[in-house]
Amino acid sequence: MEALKIIFMGTPDFAVGILDMLVKKEYTIVGVITAPDRPAGRGRKLNESAVKKYAVEKNIEVLQPTNLKDEAFLNTLESLNANLQIVVAFRMLPKVVWNMPKYGTFNLHASLLPQYRGAAPINWAIINGEHTTGVTTFFIDEKIDTGAIILQEEVAIKKTDTAEDLHDRLMHIGATTVIKTVERIQQGNFETTEQSNTEDLKDAHKIHRETCEIDWNLPLEDIYNFIRGLSPYPAAWTTLVNGDQQTITKIYKAVMQPDSHSLDNGCLVFTKKEIKVAVAGGYLNLEELQLQGKKRMHVRDVLNGLNLQENAKMR
Repeated sequence: MEALKIIFMGTPDFAVGILDMLVKKEYTIVGVITAPDRPAGRGRKLNESAVKKYAVEKNIEVLQPTNLKDEAFLNTLESLNANLQIVVAFRMLPKVVWNMPKYGTFNLHASLLPQYRGAAPINWAIINGEHTTGVTTFFIDEKIDTGAIILQEEVAIKKTDTAEDLHDRLMHIGATTVIKTVERIQQGNFETTEQSNTEDLKDAHKIHRETCEIDWNLPLEDIYNFIRGLSPYPAAWTTLVNGDQQTITKIYKAVMQPDSHSLDNGCLVFTKKEIKVAVAGGYLNLEELQLQGKKRMHVRDVLNGLNLQENAKMR
């Protein structure tokens, strides 16, 4: 078998960990494809993707097409003469791209496919209270996350895991799984498994700000899972009603306190050191939050500058 020449496609930090492992294993990366630079922040300064920053640092050629079917881009891609493409946290590819290399194009997905196909598998696995998840490598086909499975690795989800915790663990295991997949492709020593399409599939659709608002009428554990599944980004949020003031508040960390009480959902129980939110089945003891216009802080620091009134509540 001829030596591998790899094109890597990805954008966020999650993809950097996998690219870094390929580089450290001394695979030949002939090019990186990532998202175009985008204006961000108050100054609208162009922001480079995490993958681009890494590739530039390692002197790897970078392509940033806005249109993956553009003729000039396709010609450049073909000229790199890659025989394998690896995709991690990128966008959907047209067939003309994923079908180009001799040994195909495979994707690393942060779930045990066919469960949690879509853009936010890490978040939804925690939000839904799953105890296990994992990573999957699969060959790309015409649909999203439906191709033939090459390898899978299962990972336990801890009861206290946030999306950030699970992200970091999956990135490490994902890098190892990608290397194993590349080795098997290189050796021609692998079998694929077609994905099943049962009726009980859970999806992992993209998360938007408006769907991150906390519903305080949900049971205690559901709210707890919702908060940790969105922490630290994009973060679960709510409205703090304190007298005449209403303040959008992001909640990053909380602890469940099962208990019986007669308070309305969303009512606050507080001291100089803690804030608890009454919900069905007990309380959520808030640990880290961010009031609108402020930075993320521990609840004790928040209380130093916040005068909560007796009837304060989360809505």
